[in-house]
Amino acid sequence: MTLVPRTTARPAAPAPASPVVPVATDPLLHLEYETQPPSSPDATRCLSHPPELALRGIPAMCSACRARRDWLLINHGRNVWIVCRCSNQWLEPEITRADFDALGTIPDGTIYLSVEQGLAALGFDGAFAGIYLD
Repeated sequence: MTLVPRTTARPAAPAPASPVVPVATDPLLHLEYETQPPSSPDATRCLSHPPELALRGIPAMCSACRARRDWLLINHGRNVWIVCRCSNQWLEPEITRADFDALGTIPDGTIYLSVEQGLAALGFDGAFAGIYLD
């Protein structure tokens, strides 16, 4: 076995800088920093969509309970999932991130520690299966 020495020097890319945490002595700056919505590519965003959702003219329908409205849309990266009140969820390739952004923003901006906690807090964990909440 012959070892070939590396002939090109590849400089190491600098590590991405971590966000600067405001000084803890100023409570207003600290509160402003904590309440900013996540905006990184790994951020997961949820959006409630009570009316019917037409995909290419065909209304979306839950395959488990046959519901036709009152959805939760979850965006992570380029993917958007639809979640029904009965907790059935599916990846919907017809909805792009641009479509998700065009539907609106989160009114209260509540941030949950996990998707499961958000589903439970918003009532999409199966607790309200078969009920439309308007």
